[in-house]
Amino acid sequence: MKTAFLFPGQGSQYVGMGSALYNACDVAKATYIEASDILGYDMAKLCFFGPSEKLNQTEYTQPAILAVSIAAWRSMGITAASGIAVAGHSLGEYTALVSAEAISFRDALLIVAQRGRFMQEAVPEGEGGMAAIVGLSYKEVEAICASLLEVYPANYNAPDQIVIVGKKEGLKKAMAMAGKKGAKRVIPIAVSVPSHSPLMRPACNRLAAVLTSISGKDLKIPLINNKGAKAITLWLEARSSLVDQLAYPLLWDQSIQTIRAMGADFFIEIGPSRVLSGLLKRIDRNLQVMNVESPEGIQKVHEALSPLLG
Repeated sequence: MKTAFLFPGQGSQYVGMGSALYNACDVAKATYIEASDILGYDMAKLCFFGPSEKLNQTEYTQPAILAVSIAAWRSMGITAASGIAVAGHSLGEYTALVSAEAISFRDALLIVAQRGRFMQEAVPEGEGGMAAIVGLSYKEVEAICASLLEVYPANYNAPDQIVIVGKKEGLKKAMAMAGKKGAKRVIPIAVSVPSHSPLMRPACNRLAAVLTSISGKDLKIPLINNKGAKAITLWLEARSSLVDQLAYPLLWDQSIQTIRAMGADFFIEIGPSRVLSGLLKRIDRNLQVMNVESPEGIQKVHEALSPLLG
């Protein structure tokens, strides 16, 4: 069995996430306390009780998801060396780098808190948006975006699902055009930041300055990056990718294909919700995937990996 570890990004958050593991596992509880000490607010209270309006603010959402995911990762008691690759969906790339021992949990928390703020300030609240298009080909959606100003393909999530972003008026036109083209579903996403597009270039410049101030290490396990869907093991290359991913499309479908080509036959999604598990089934319903956010999830993964773990 060859295992790949996947970490979710923004959009997977919900009030109550991670609470079962917190109550059952001292390692998880310690992770929330550590996050609270680093950021100066009660991370467990935010994740478990919200309110949702605050949890959904980008500068809080991003460190919260990272904290929940790392709490689950640490509670598993598995090192990155037991797998063949890691990958993270947007924000999840930071969690993946923590798991690969390239950056510390502390540095990751501080960076993503600033990242969220930089992203929101690049395109002020209410000016941008995102929408998922289901049922059209990549080429069809790309053609729609190319015909409009400041609308871009952003997340290549699965062969039948692509997320587009842009300024609100253009995005509204793109959604209408997708419906007329025969899209099965056109779903507005409750995120006002048009991530993974040229609209994020101001945020890229600010993020680059922050990233150069931390000491990263080369990875213990390859990262399949969002921008190029290729295996990265050098910290300097990973750091550059973290900056670039804000302004370039997120190649998730292609990243999973890269991991499969490496021989992966078992995927573990580590963090809140099952967004990535759902995308994997859209990519190939035969892929074996498990989710870890609860004690039950950890037990199932340990049972599955027991031949490897001894």
